[in-house]
Amino acid sequence: MTERAKEQERLKDSTLAGFEAGLPEPLYVPPNPEPEENIQHSLFGEILDWMLAPLLLLWPMSIAITYLVAKSIANQPFDHALEDRVTVLAQQVSEENGAINTRLPGSARDILRADDIDSVYFQVLDAAGRHVDGDSELPRPHDDEADKDGAVHFRNAALNGNPLRVAYLYINLDPLAPPGSTSPAFPRKALVQVAETLDKRALLANEIIKGVILPQFIILPIILALVWFALSRGLSPLAELQERIRARSSDDLSPIDSRQVPEEISPLVGSLNDMLGRLSQTIDMQKRFIADAAHQMKTPLAGMRMQSELALRQLDPDEIHRSLEQLAKSSESATRLVNQLLALARAENQPHAGLAFEEIDLALMARGVVQDWVQASFAHQIDLGYEAQDEGVTIAGNALMLRELLSNLIDNALRYTPAGGSVTVRVRRDGAYALLEVEDTGPGIAPHERAHVFERFYRILGSNTPGSGLGLAIVREIAGQHGAEVDIFNNPRSDSAKFPGSLFRLTFPPPVNDDLDAT
Repeated sequence: MTERAKEQERLKDSTLAGFEAGLPEPLYVPPNPEPEENIQHSLFGEILDWMLAPLLLLWPMSIAITYLVAKSIANQPFDHALEDRVTVLAQQVSEENGAINTRLPGSARDILRADDIDSVYFQVLDAAGRHVDGDSELPRPHDDEADKDGAVHFRNAALNGNPLRVAYLYINLDPLAPPGSTSPAFPRKALVQVAETLDKRALLANEIIKGVILPQFIILPIILALVWFALSRGLSPLAELQERIRARSSDDLSPIDSRQVPEEISPLVGSLNDMLGRLSQTIDMQKRFIADAAHQMKTPLAGMRMQSELALRQLDPDEIHRSLEQLAKSSESATRLVNQLLALARAENQPHAGLAFEEIDLALMARGVVQDWVQASFAHQIDLGYEAQDEGVTIAGNALMLRELLSNLIDNALRYTPAGGSVTVRVRRDGAYALLEVEDTGPGIAPHERAHVFERFYRILGSNTPGSGLGLAIVREIAGQHGAEVDIFNNPRSDSAKFPGSLFRLTFPPPVNDDLDAT
């Protein structure tokens, strides 16, 4: 929990404590902070951040690198001039009668030190390190900087707190001595140094920096403007797509033309088109369902109205009783149709609400449903039976929906089986699969009709049995939710050519323990 959230909790606790103590209500309580995962982010801002953040980070690094390069560039010409001075001064050093002399007249010394900006120092030391000429306070090379190979070398030093650039050269006083020799027989090497302060170098480095950095201050805003324009231009197809979608009418579910969008957005448009297709199909199904339901409701409602009006006009009690019986049948038919419509709607919406599966004894459930339909079978004069294996048959499912499924299968079998026939409910196991079968001795279903009987309001031509045509649609919907397959066969135990009977078989997959534990 963040500090801000903790502060909100403390404010709430103090407010509640104030209410309990009878204190007045505070004038303002800050709202709860919005969770970070719920904060909407801008795609434009995200891309801009990822582009500008590295740019703004690299810009000061570029300035630092440019400064170092500028200092290196500024050192080179001044080092060459300093090297020339050391060389010229070394040419004026000579040895006479064992003593080192410098042939530098006053004008030459003035020229050597002539500089409008920097201070120039020089120094000459003999082979023993004794001061011969120049500035005695000029620092000498350290042992690790001493190089007696006869070449000019450079080092950085300081004099009176001022940084210096020093060029120094060791002069071989004995021409016969080999270069680099440190033998006591050849110790004679004089040191010549020329040094200057770093003001000219700093000025040149600053000029280089100004020449490089100042244009960057002009170019950087231009770059930012170009990046902003490029992003706006690159993301404009998203805005155009938004306007095209917003301009559509509420009932326009036609696919969006993916050829008019960039390649990167095509997968998104394709997914949106798939969703629009599914939504269009669902809406069409709902429209057909409402139209079919309205059409089916007209018949029982019209019959009820006609019978009620007829009963009002009748004076004979027998005729009134007959009209009331017809009115009761029409109301029963309408009630059944409404119940089946509600059952189908509940079955179709169940996946959206989340179907809770549990371990169910299929045999025990089927036995209870058969017992509920015993009285209805007596009214139809049909022998309703139940068969089950000795061992239990367990599946994963929703007991309420499965009872609805089996009730519709039994009701369908009782309606189409003639009086004197039989209907058998059977539960058995085939390997790892559980089987639920409803077998009848009715007229059967032709093979070419079996694919259509599960459609809503579908009725086989020539069938005079009353019904709404929704029972098998409910069966298919609930079976699909449970992953079960529904097959229709002729009754293998029927010997009548006129009444071959039907066998509805539902094959349930084996239960998965992980799914049951998860629910």
